[in-house]
Amino acid sequence: MTSMRALRQDSANGPEDLHLITDASVPVPGPGEILLKVSAAGVNFADVMQTRGTYEGGPKAPYIAGFEAAGEVVGLGEAVTGVALGDHVVGTGGGAFAEYMVMPAAGVVPVPEGWSDEQAPGLLLNWATALAALKPLGRLAAGETVLVQAAAGGVGQAAVRLAKHYGATVIGTASPGKHDLVRAVGADRVLGYGEDPGAVDLVLESVGGATFAASLAAAKRVTGRVVVYGVAGGEAAITNRELNFRHQIHLIGLHLGVLIEHAPGIFADLMDELRELVAAGVCAPGKPTVHDLADGPRVLAELEARTTAGKLVLRP
Repeated sequence: MTSMRALRQDSANGPEDLHLITDASVPVPGPGEILLKVSAAGVNFADVMQTRGTYEGGPKAPYIAGFEAAGEVVGLGEAVTGVALGDHVVGTGGGAFAEYMVMPAAGVVPVPEGWSDEQAPGLLLNWATALAALKPLGRLAAGETVLVQAAAGGVGQAAVRLAKHYGATVIGTASPGKHDLVRAVGADRVLGYGEDPGAVDLVLESVGGATFAASLAAAKRVTGRVVVYGVAGGEAAITNRELNFRHQIHLIGLHLGVLIEHAPGIFADLMDELRELVAAGVCAPGKPTVHDLADGPRVLAELEARTTAGKLVLRP
């Protein structure tokens, strides 16, 4: 096969300019890469940002969209080790919203035993991001209180589950229709955006906009930590004066791709811990909402409008 179905982003005007095409070229894996027959592509808010050209370092239109997928390895580039034809893996790379994609072999992980390919997207981006925010960066200790902003999302739900596992009291924020969902994954309290959570030890902040100021205000003075891993609600700023006189907190930035590149030792330890969490059943396969590839533009628009919950997956 030399051509395939794929979703191509034709401009920076948002999901409305994401279109299904049937004549995209099947990519060829280069050195250190694998060719994946995509079973399930994960949808993330970063995909929405890329459709609007606001994701730092993102691709320029036109491009095949998507960057997270699980499926079967059907091709190997030169010098690939540790991955074999027929393996089912999950990983990241460009062009995931398609029937085939290439990704770096070094960054893939096996689909856990007992998990389907459709359940695997999110293992890296959602669970690993949540774990990084809570442990090596957020330095969570048992008995502390964690505020998880946007707790109904993919990373948010994983963070709630993990924080409870590590002995924290968890407060989650979500829009009113999603409160029951957040309680179901283990949150001790669920608040609407803008409600006062009181002083907390650690805040996981992915919303931005006005919520960013609320996250700063919620962190305990001197010892409180805020880990920022998303800007879904828009950019927000803090000044050196505010850090000095108003918000005496620890402010930490997290981007999983940068962590993998610049702190591979931390990432390796993170993946070891994640494997143990999978084996123990703490990190369990989710119940993603699965859509056909052709529905991708609508799914991204709904994600942008915050009318979705949990992990979203496209099936080529």
